[in-house]
Amino acid sequence: MKSSYTPWPTLWKYLGGTLTSRAGDEMAGPALLLLGFAVTGKPAVGSALLAGLTIGAAVGGPLFGALLDRSPRPDRVLAVTLASYTVGVIAVAAAVGRLPVPLVVLIALAAGLFTAAVAGGWTSQLPRIVTGPALDRGFALDATTYSAASLVGPALAALIAAGFGARTAVVIAAALVALALPSACSLSRYPPARVSGPRPAPHRQIAAGFAAIVTRRRLLRATVTSAVSYVGLGMLLVCCPLLGAQRLGGSARGALLISAIAAASLVTNSVLARRPLRSQPDTRVLVSTVVMGVSMALVSVAPGWLTLAAVALSGIGEGPQLTALFSVRHRESPEHLRGQIFTTAASLKVAGLAAGAALAGPLAGRSVTACLLLAAGFDLCAAAAYVLIGPRRTGPTAGTTARSE
Repeated sequence: MKSSYTPWPTLWKYLGGTLTSRAGDEMAGPALLLLGFAVTGKPAVGSALLAGLTIGAAVGGPLFGALLDRSPRPDRVLAVTLASYTVGVIAVAAAVGRLPVPLVVLIALAAGLFTAAVAGGWTSQLPRIVTGPALDRGFALDATTYSAASLVGPALAALIAAGFGARTAVVIAAALVALALPSACSLSRYPPARVSGPRPAPHRQIAAGFAAIVTRRRLLRATVTSAVSYVGLGMLLVCCPLLGAQRLGGSARGALLISAIAAASLVTNSVLARRPLRSQPDTRVLVSTVVMGVSMALVSVAPGWLTLAAVALSGIGEGPQLTALFSVRHRESPEHLRGQIFTTAASLKVAGLAAGAALAGPLAGRSVTACLLLAAGFDLCAAAAYVLIGPRRTGPTAGTTARSE
């Protein structure tokens, strides 16, 4: 049995790194949207830059995870990747208005390849410094940094862009990512477990990571459930400005709805960090997904300012879902594939979120209610997928296999 060890000074330094880098990442997207419009006067340019960054994030996860797992010094890989992301974002800020738009979008896509470090890259390293029962609390605290970053990042981008210009906002977003470098380097005092035997080629390791997700049914179930539910969340986010205009008196008030999701998620995970639930994380993935679906259905019919409460319910589901996902990934991942599984699964969630946003664009313009009901339907499909992709009842379970490797 593993002993529980929690070096709190290092954990708080780790959380400081995750918070600053994730705040910078959450700030970078809106800042690029504002910069593209401010320089060219065309909203489509900012949208293209954000799309490039998002596509790069979805593509780069598996490769970054393989590099992280293959390296004897994953802390250096994490630090170099964060530095590369910083340089990439600054390069985009310098190129907008000076280079052709397609070339700038390619630079944004290249910068996005390194964003996996901000999400799954950090979280995959947490078990190196927190072990035993305290790990669940560590995952809950880690999840709060996502919520806090999504709450602070966009607001900070808007404030700095209004006062000092959108280009400055992008540069400050990059600086926040760079501030996390000392935290990443501090992980060097906690070396990863040694893997015996020769390491496979990178492409074989990437294939092995995908195979692990597919063959370990509890891991597959959690991954599919979260990715499909994030299609619905992406649709909800696109609907927020329209909901602000229709029910709250102005499209700008749609930002309050997005903030409500982040705030509810932050509060819920803060409570769970103090009083962790005793239920299995697999069950929490299902329950939180159902809560998100119910929220979207309620948002479709809620009048006036009750929309704010209905939207906040999505955050109450989204926060615990993230914490539960961390626990499932850790439990089901072999040691030599943990980084890749965390980053690959995070990339699949980003892809789901982007797909939902793309689907909602034309649909929300015709009917917000229909769009929200479809979003609720995706969460219902996610819950159905959870039920259908259950562990086999014969033979050793995926979790048992994962723990024995």
